Amino acid sequence: MVAPTARPPNISARCDTDLSPGTRNEPATRPAGGDPETVGDSLYRLRRPADALAMYRRAIGSGPRRYEALCKASRTAVDLAEAAPRGPAKDSLLASARTHAEAAIALRPHHPDGHFALSRAVGRMALAAGPSDRIRYAAIIWDASHAALDIDSTHPGALHVLGMWHAEVMRVNSVSRTFARRFMGAPRFGEASWSEAQRLLEASVRHDSTRIVHRLDLAGILADRGDAAGARRQYDWIARAPVVDPNDDIYKRQAADRAKKL
Repeated sequence: MVAPTARPPNISARCDTDLSPGTRNEPATRPAGGDPETVGDSLYRLRRPADALAMYRRAIGSGPRRYEALCKASRTAVDLAEAAPRGPAKDSLLASARTHAEAAIALRPHHPDGHFALSRAVGRMALAAGPSDRIRYAAIIWDASHAALDIDSTHPGALHVLGMWHAEVMRVNSVSRTFARRFMGAPRFGEASWSEAQRLLEASVRHDSTRIVHRLDLAGILADRGDAAGARRQYDWIARAPVVDPNDDIYKRQAADRAKKL
């Protein structure tokens, strides 16, 4: 397997108080001057997502059609929410991520990144939701990820989100899936499959091979399907990978913990 190499993050990655790892010991200084979105990009590369989000929000406020800044703000708010404990701050970050994504879609409905940003934000919201809200969110995730893939069939982030949609539905027991499909308005649940989950995550890795989170979730699916050797190959790759994106150190710890349980 090819050794992982560093690369600049993009808005296809898995988009208040600074709770993100890798930011607590960084110097307080910011890159000097320039357009706030550009400054935000520099801060994001320094793995300082809270400061980056503030700059992206400043860019959004500076003009009415800042599509890229909206997508990046959504991405970065989700990054921060992933590292935050459950509570109002996390909920606020995810709500803002969804709002930014919906604003991006309104600006450029025929571009994939806004749809992907919406699917990712709502996907994170679904993890903490009750059963009825999860079903409602599942429909949004399905529609948004498919909208992104209809525009760009190789979009790594959208492939990832849709693959995890299949995986999360399959992780629900079959009785609950049948009940949701028949009585709670979730007909799509009948389309979920492990084979599709694996296919989509493998495609995500193929199109964005150096992003840790794609391989982490692929390994989880392989493990759930009984392919311990395949999962271990992904975890071994992650152990060698450089930390690039804001939450990569979290993903590396998760991979190490899961590898011990294989």
